[in-house]
Amino acid sequence: MTSAEAQQLTPVSKIAPPNGRYRWVICSLLFAVTAINYVDRQMIGVLKPVLASDLHWTEIDYANVVFWFQAAYAIGYIGFGRFVDVVGARVGYAVAFAIWTAAHIAHGAVNSITQFAMARFALGIGESGNFPVAIRAVTEWFPARERAFAIGVFNAGANVGAIVTPLLVPWLVALYGGNWRPAFVITGVVSLVWLVAWVILYRSPAKHARVSPEELAWIEQDPADPTTPMRWRDIIRFRETWAYAAAKFCIDPVWWFYLFWLPGYLGERYHLDLKSFGPPLVVVYLMSDVGSVVGGWLSGRMMKAGWSVNAARKTTMLICACAILPIFAVQSIDNLWTAVFIIGLATAGHQAFSANLYTLPSDLFPRSAVGSVIGIGGAIGGVGGMLFSLYIGRVLQELGSYAPIFLVAAAAYFAALLIVQMLSPRLARVSIAPV
Repeated sequence: MTSAEAQQLTPVSKIAPPNGRYRWVICSLLFAVTAINYVDRQMIGVLKPVLASDLHWTEIDYANVVFWFQAAYAIGYIGFGRFVDVVGARVGYAVAFAIWTAAHIAHGAVNSITQFAMARFALGIGESGNFPVAIRAVTEWFPARERAFAIGVFNAGANVGAIVTPLLVPWLVALYGGNWRPAFVITGVVSLVWLVAWVILYRSPAKHARVSPEELAWIEQDPADPTTPMRWRDIIRFRETWAYAAAKFCIDPVWWFYLFWLPGYLGERYHLDLKSFGPPLVVVYLMSDVGSVVGGWLSGRMMKAGWSVNAARKTTMLICACAILPIFAVQSIDNLWTAVFIIGLATAGHQAFSANLYTLPSDLFPRSAVGSVIGIGGAIGGVGGMLFSLYIGRVLQELGSYAPIFLVAAAAYFAALLIVQMLSPRLARVSIAPV
């Protein structure tokens, strides 16, 4: 048995949970910024009917705007992954947040499809930093046994953002007489409060005055990472890197579809408008919140019960894939709330699946490489999203049916899990040879 395999079978540490809980303050900051990230990101989906009328968009035009956001997201993701490995989470988040907030506010000044696509491109560059930096922060602040749960908690912020957006944005648009531009400016300016809090409150655990020695010992209970730095050419040669990246290629486009096209789908299929599709979206993303937290909790609970990381992560992801499967038939369901339940189950399954998938880089790689691996995976996921957006635009323009899209959404998670199993059958930590 190799040392990596032995580590997978080693029982979890017997260190008692500490009295200190400051790591959960950090997690709450990550939760808040992820919620802000998704408010900024989802506003285009909520405002799609208004924007299409004002700027005269076709389905293909809208798909192209989404495409350029995803192109920037893919480019920025790989760059921010490496950037955060160099500068750390505190500076990395401040830079990413400043870029995406400035771009979000700039949406309020655009007057054409081209200008809107440019603003979305800049937004994609900044927003691409959210998950690489957040997962790097979780890796710094949480031991392996808590990481999936912590990721599930902060990732639930995505769903809170998706819940707030269809409630807040129509109200802001109505407040300004149907003008959608102030909604971008107001939400952007208000969110700057988070940046102040982050700069004040975030430090690494070892340097933070609010972290007790007992909590620091809990955070640092895992075996120390190798001190040898990992180069790009080292990272990309590992099958584990591509297991993560290929899985992201499969599932990220599905989430983009829910985020950018679900409001429009509900509006068209069930005759809802800007004011009335809010409650169904709230239910969908509340279910997603539950899935995000439960997915992280479930694999952690399995590990505490003696399951290996490999068995816990993959079993949880298989359960999620099965829960998502009914989405293939949702197009044929005439009752709104039955459809909402099936869609909510699928989005909950996605978030639970993602909470475990996002944990794999920290399970498999030393801390110094986590941001880079996350960046590579996010970039590949972004490319998948770009291609899927073009496919969606073409299908809707020519066929006028969402059925082929939901079929892809149902199959994607089984494909992702199969790829992970083929490329990393034991989820053994990579062996780093001396440089």
